[in-house]
Amino acid sequence: MTVVDLHVRETGEGVPVILLHAFPLSSAMWLEQRNDLADTCRVITPDLRGFGGSQLGFDEPSLDLMADDVAAVLDRLDLPEVVLGGLSMGGYVAMAFLRLHPGRVSALLLADTKAGADPDAAKDNRRRIADMLVADDSTQVLVDEVLPALVGETTRRDLPLVQGRVRALLEAAPPPAAAWAQRAMAARRDSLDTLRKVDVPAVVILGDEDQLASRDDAEAMVEALPQGRLVMIPGAGHLSAVEAPGAFSTAIREMLGRL
Repeated sequence: MTVVDLHVRETGEGVPVILLHAFPLSSAMWLEQRNDLADTCRVITPDLRGFGGSQLGFDEPSLDLMADDVAAVLDRLDLPEVVLGGLSMGGYVAMAFLRLHPGRVSALLLADTKAGADPDAAKDNRRRIADMLVADDSTQVLVDEVLPALVGETTRRDLPLVQGRVRALLEAAPPPAAAWAQRAMAARRDSLDTLRKVDVPAVVILGDEDQLASRDDAEAMVEALPQGRLVMIPGAGHLSAVEAPGAFSTAIREMLGRL
């Protein structure tokens, strides 16, 4: 397997905080966090392979490989240890990173994600969507089936510009990369045992209108993490960092205060 040289956007100085984006977006989703936190820490936001400015490569789909890509970013930036955060798919990659590269995470943020593997029906649905992405060479299936669950009811009702931004980011996803990522997520393993070994400050964030990750999922991760804390963000759905950026950035600041 070959790691990909990920495209990275960053801002600020101080404690390095790497934030991994959701499916099927890019590091552009972290714009507000790069702006909000630049006076607090060094915010580093890679485009995961195939998305944004990063190449997809030719390897078989694998979250482990995505985690190795992130480790290569740390090596390139000469960062032996970082605060690691991920939202949704970014959380899956973060948990793979914890398993493969122990000792390189000083604090952990997992947002709107889950540690459990997909049940068979969910795996089949991911593969079906991946097949459609490849066959159609279009993101229309993502617009039809993924977009409606990405933001909460409050955002749909009160923040049409935010919903429009999410749609634009989704439509910019290259279909081959989205298909590759869906297959990688379908094959992911359960990570609760991994989290039980991560004895660092940790926060689990969940939008209280999230339709894709549940409170039970969040509480299971908090229970597994020796220093885990749960932060609920009112009025936010699955993309809490985009829908409620101020509250999300505050949660990061509070976590950094525990270092």
